[in-house]
Formats: sequence, structure tokens, C-alpha cells
Amino acid sequence: MASLWLVSRASRRFLKPSHSFSRTLFAVSSTYQLTTNSKNPNPNPYPNATLLGPFTQGHRWTPSCVEFDLRLLAHISSSSSSTGAKNYGNRASNDAKVEVEASWIDLYLPRQARPYAKLARLDRPIGTWLLAWPCMWSITLAASPGHLPDFKMMTIFGCGALLLRGAGCTINDLLDRDIDTMVERTKLRPVASGLLTPFKGLCFLGFQLLLGLGILLQLNNYSRILGASSLLLVFSYPLMKRLTFWPQAYLGLTFNWGALLGWAAVKGSVDPAIVLPLYLSGVCWTLVYDTIYAHQDKEDDLKVGVKSTALRFGDSTKEWITGFGIMCISSLALSGYNVEIGWPYYAFLAAASGQLAWQIWTADLSSRVDCNRKFVSNKWFGAIIFSGILFGKLSS
Repeated sequence: MASLWLVSRASRRFLKPSHSFSRTLFAVSSTYQLTTNSKNPNPNPYPNATLLGPFTQGHRWTPSCVEFDLRLLAHISSSSSSTGAKNYGNRASNDAKVEVEASWIDLYLPRQARPYAKLARLDRPIGTWLLAWPCMWSITLAASPGHLPDFKMMTIFGCGALLLRGAGCTINDLLDRDIDTMVERTKLRPVASGLLTPFKGLCFLGFQLLLGLGILLQLNNYSRILGASSLLLVFSYPLMKRLTFWPQAYLGLTFNWGALLGWAAVKGSVDPAIVLPLYLSGVCWTLVYDTIYAHQDKEDDLKVGVKSTALRFGDSTKEWITGFGIMCISSLALSGYNVEIGWPYYAFLAAASGQLAWQIWTADLSSRVDCNRKFVSNKWFGAIIFSGILFGKLSS
């Protein structure tokens, strides 16, 4: 018993803090107890447990040093987490502000030429690819079996696609300058932002059309008339978003005119059995990729009051564009069959089907970044089809 009494006495002395330190800790502990008791009249966190000895009183005794350490730890933890959240928010805000990195236009062109280059979208070549691929498909289909396509004609059409796409963008920005200022993605375009005046934009458009005329004069008379008629589509397309929910279909008619023109430039006429299915396939392809693209602006389009297939299809978008994708591949198969192309074409067509299916099934229509990524990937769809036509012709 004597030994037990000595151990108990020593334990109490060990736990007893110094006088000055204990007052400070007691103040912290008292504040903690008052706060706890005011919010929870039963401070016992385990109401079903049986308390023994002095813990059966109306308050719970906790060593002040333990409470102090816990509160200090909580303060440090909350401060560091809030600081981390603030830093993360700043990083996210900075990432959101950096929408467009400096392109080769900003690095290499004179300052006076930069707005015009951006007006023609020279820093974003995907539009030129999408306009050029139907031309290349048509020119290659028109080649003689076992022979390569006419590279001179492909060069002419490549330059023409670059100029016509630039002219189309200029027309679009001039007509849509009031709308572009209200859309987040387009408000910094040269005309909308005031970097270029509408008059300067018109002068630049005249220069582009003059160069385009020089390209058109390199073709035969039939192709000149057919090519000039496409300008009706080019000038009227920007108005379609105000009139119909199907501006993407109208864009398909405009962007795939080269499917008709390429064959005519090589053959001097149009074969409807081959060229019309090819043209239809391009229109359906455009409906797929431009509907995905339009989902980037659907919130802004609703505010502004313009229309698109993204708004028309809504939650049924993937079902609609799947149907257009099937029509695209079927029309390409029909065009190849009518021209009696070799079997490699169909192997590449199967690969292109997989690429198109990947776009549709994996597109996150609520993410602007993913919609743009899927849109840009269509340059590879066009390249796959072109490769299939090329190898199919060489094996014919």
C-alpha cells in the first residue's frame, strides 16, 4: 500500500504543470469547454459508454496541454489548407486567363501584318485542312487507275483552300462583329476587338478574293464557273445562324464544294454517280465535326440569340451525329464502289470509321477543351480517307 501511494503521488506531480504556463493553457482550455458546452450540452462523444470515477461529473477533464496542442494543430492545418486552396484558385484563374498562347504570327510577322494574319486564321490551319481534304479526295479519285494524282492540281487547290478559307473567315468576322463581342471565344478577334476597322477588313477581303481569282483562272472553263458559284455559299453562310438551327449543314454545302470542283478540274465535267456521294459524305462529315465544335459556344449562343445544331440536338446530339457519321461512311463506300477502286480503300475506310466513332463516343460535350480537341482531330480523318483513295487507286 505504501508503494502504491508513492506511485500515485509521483504521478500527480508529474502531470501538474507550472503555475504561469497552466494559467495560459487553462484559459485556452476553458474557452474550448465553454464553446463545446454551449453547442453541445452533453460533451460526452460516446453517450452509450459508461464513465468511471471523476469523469461522471457534468464536465470532462482534459489535460490543458493536450487541448492546446490540438487547437494549435487545427489552426495550422486550416491555415495551410486555406492558403493551399487560395494558391490553387490563383493557378486555376491564371490558367483560365491564358486562353491562347503566342503563335508564330506574334513571333515572326511584322506588327502591322499580325491582325490581318489572325483575321485569315493563318495561326489555326485546321480550317484549311477541312476545306482542302474533300478537294484532295476528289482529285485523287479522278486519277487514272494505277497512277498518282496530279500534284500540280493538288498544289493549286491547296493554295485555293488557304485563300478561300481566309476570305470566308474575313466575311464571317465582318458580318458577325457585333455578335463576336458577346461571345467569350470570339471577342478578341481583330474586327470585334477594334484592332481592325471594318473598312480595313473589306480591303483585305478584296485582296484575298483577287488572289483567289488568280487561282481560279488556272482551271478549265467548266471549273471556273463551278468555282465562282461557290461564292454565293461563302457570302451567305454567316447569316444562316440567324435564320436556322442548321447552319452546320449549310457550312457542309460550302466547305465540301471542292468534292465537285476537284473532279471537274481533272475531268472537265462532273460524274454524278461518283461525285455526288462524295459531296454528301463531306456534308455529313461537317455536320459531325461542326456540331461538336458548336457545343463550345452553346451558352453564349443562347444569350446572344443565334442558332446551331448543338442547340437543336441538345441532349440527343450523340445520336444525331452518329447517324450522320454512318451516312458519311456509307456515302464514301458508295463513291468508291462506283469508281471501282481497289480493296485498300475499304481497309482505310474501316480505320476512318473507327476514328469517327472515337470522336463521337468519347466527346465530352460539356467541355470546351475536349470539343475543340475532337474537332481538330478531323484532320486525321481526312488524311486517312485520302490515303485509302491513293492506295486504292494505285492498286486498281
